[in-house]
Order: sequence, then C-alpha cells, then structure tokens
Amino acid sequence: MIVGELSPGEIRNRLDGPGLRIRIGPIVTEIRSSFPAIHSAIALHYAAHRAADDGEFADFHVSVLPPSGPRRWIRPTATFRFENAPPFQPLPAEQAFPLLEWGLNWCMATQCHQYLIIHAAVLERRGRALVMPAPPGSGKSTLCAALVARGWRLLSDELALIDVASGEVVPMPRPISLKNDSIDVVGRFWTDAAMSPVVHETLKGSVVHVRPPATSVALSTTTALPGWIVLPRYRAGEAARLAALSKGSTLMQLVESAFNYSMHGRRGFNVLADFIDASACFEFSYGGDLAEAVLTFETLAGAA
Repeated sequence: MIVGELSPGEIRNRLDGPGLRIRIGPIVTEIRSSFPAIHSAIALHYAAHRAADDGEFADFHVSVLPPSGPRRWIRPTATFRFENAPPFQPLPAEQAFPLLEWGLNWCMATQCHQYLIIHAAVLERRGRALVMPAPPGSGKSTLCAALVARGWRLLSDELALIDVASGEVVPMPRPISLKNDSIDVVGRFWTDAAMSPVVHETLKGSVVHVRPPATSVALSTTTALPGWIVLPRYRAGEAARLAALSKGSTLMQLVESAFNYSMHGRRGFNVLADFIDASACFEFSYGGDLAEAVLTFETLAGAA
C-alpha cells in the first residue's frame, strides 16, 4: 500500500498515534506528529511512497511535536526528535514540516554510513547519474527542479548516496526544497508542480517543498551508474556556460561536500576517485534562464 491510498483520517490517526512508517529509498522511517500541517504535507509529498507495515523494521523513529503544558498555547513551537532525543532547538510551530524535512536530512547524513554521502542534488538520465554538489545559494535545487520538470528522474535533492560496494548511486527521492526567489522562478517554469504552502521567516528565508514525481518514487530501488559531476553556480544575468573541470579539482570539491568521507578511510578515497574517473566533470554557470539551462544538460546527456 502507498501513502496516497490512505484516507486523510488514516494518515492523521497514524501520525498522531503509533506513527506512520514510510519507505524512502532504502530506509524505513517511522514518523509521529500532531501538527495538521505535517499531516497534509505527508499526504501531498509522500503520496507515492510505500506505507510500510507496522511490524516492519524501522531504521529511524522520528517525531515533530509541540511542547507539553500551557507553553504549547503561549508560544507554539515544534521540536524534532530522533529516537526520542532532540538534536536541534525548537522552531516556530508554523515551520513544522520544513523542520521534519531538515531533520530527515540530518538523520540520513549522520546515520547511513553504509554509503559515502555527498551533499548534492542527484538526477538520472539513461541510467547515468548527474551529481550536482554545491553550497547554499548556488542554484542547485532550482536546477534540480527544472530538470525533474523536463523528465529527468529525481534520485535526491540533497544527498548523493554512493554504494561503497558497487560505486552506484542509490535513490532516495523526497520533496525538493526551494527557497526565496527560486520559488517563483520554478513555479513559472514548472506550472503543474505540486507545492506545499510557503513558510516564511525560516533560517533559510521563505521555503516551499515540491512533490517528487511518482515515477521517480516507483524506481526507488533502481540505482544509477556514474555519469556527470557538475558544479553549478548562479550568476545573475549571465548566459549558461558549461566548462570542463579537472578530475583533481572535482575530487577536492566532493571531499569538501562529503558528510562521512573520513569515516570510510582509504576505501572512501578509492570509491570517490573511481566515481570521478567514471564521470565527466564540469562547472556550470547560469543566470536564471531555466530553459537555456535545461537545454545545456539535455545536450550534455545526448552527447554521452
């Protein structure tokens, strides 16, 4: 059964009670929350994900809950808990769903050490992975959403999970996070995108999430081979420009973007070096014209 086959009442009762177990790529997460905003966001964004059986092993147990007692009414906040421990400070209650998504990112980045994990958007075309590691403000998620809108398969908006045994990228499709100006830019380009309501005044500014395509979720067990590593940079007013990047520079960039590179030791270096050797490496700058940017990537994939 998928989450979308549950009624709104069933989703609410599970989240507000024993928890709703959802399979996200290779991970089963049990989520509990009493916030109506999370109930509706789970129904929207995780509709195509499988609702795991209550007896199925859950890798993570997380919750987003309000404080107890009168404080929940005087100053409503939301607290994310992992295995009943809060790794972060509470946030305003209206930020409950972004907090859940940020918390899930933290869980996967700090716990899934069976993979080499890189902070990057990852997409797939013709069985090959496009990995886009980039710091905040680089336009990574904007490009990711634009490519998904034009048929690229979403593996992840945030985390590249490289299987250290096979060297392939493991999918973990979840909502795409957009911030500030990119919300309207993507909304005009991807007119039928399913977006949650805008949440304002977060630590990252205004935030929305975009539902991952059901086709991407359905292929959550299909890995992708190395294909391209592209470092995006947003530069206002500039035309799209793709330039080759040396393997050495690419390695340094990926080491900086990796969450657990040092934990894997020599094996981590070998896995990353092999992945880069098997990929074409580039820098990409663009000024916000998403049609031009997508055409550049389509040409790159077609040439391969």
